[in-house]
Amino acid sequence: MKIGFIGLGIMGKPMAKNLVKAGYELIVSDKYAKNAVEELAAEGAAAAETNAEVGAQADILITMVPNSPEVKEALFGENGAAQTLRPGSIVLDCSSIDPVASREISVELAKKGVELMDAPVSGGEPKAIDGTLAFMVGGRPEIFNKVKPLLDAMGASAVLCGDTGAGNVTKLCNQIVVAVNIAAVAEALTLGQQCGVEPEKIFQAIKGGLAGSAVMNAKALMMMNQNFKPGFRINLHIKDLNNVVEAAAKYDSPIPLTQSVLEMMKILRRDGDASCDHSALAKYYQKLTNEKLHH
Repeated sequence: MKIGFIGLGIMGKPMAKNLVKAGYELIVSDKYAKNAVEELAAEGAAAAETNAEVGAQADILITMVPNSPEVKEALFGENGAAQTLRPGSIVLDCSSIDPVASREISVELAKKGVELMDAPVSGGEPKAIDGTLAFMVGGRPEIFNKVKPLLDAMGASAVLCGDTGAGNVTKLCNQIVVAVNIAAVAEALTLGQQCGVEPEKIFQAIKGGLAGSAVMNAKALMMMNQNFKPGFRINLHIKDLNNVVEAAAKYDSPIPLTQSVLEMMKILRRDGDASCDHSALAKYYQKLTNEKLHH
């Protein structure tokens, strides 16, 4: 079985590397990251010049790109992979995109006899590197069973959430919880520091109780160390929350907390922090208080 992989960015490259380590035969492509293609080739993957070349050889094609337009370009654009995918092949889209777009892509691929599974991930770059991502999957159960070994090679969990698009709906829910949680951690540590208590002491005291979370464990120390090197960039989280807004509008679902955090992120983007990690929500409070969190 040959695996195609399109999109070797901050998440895609380590995911592809883990598939190579697991013994899968990979062919990779990314016209925006030629160095990453060369790096994967040095580790045993085959390098393709175009997405169509990847599609022609792939039994299962994985896409890991920023948003809906990029997925459509990779599949249906010039030299797109869908031109050469064989009937019976599978597209496993690990990008975080609009669920409506997932369903549209599924319909187009079905005309060619190709199945789509939407399987966005959570965990950021660290979990992509160590192969412990969480996959939220939408599609048919029998196809899920076929791709599950690949997901297990890249992640620690993979849950079939429903039909096509359900994976991306679940990812939107995930991104709400993560965004609001990060903002709450930043707000709480800022308050504590302004009241004269060290943020590190607050973190140590509350992380083992009900307030504790994977988000707090991952992001609180980054905030205190003023380390905003991206594991997941502000601009990508804005993209996800914009997709939340679109979905919420379609189904008339209230999202006041999401809207608030989205506005905070947009202010950070305006001020030049779009490429920072989303833990840089702490910088929003720093702008208001003129006081940096410290360790």
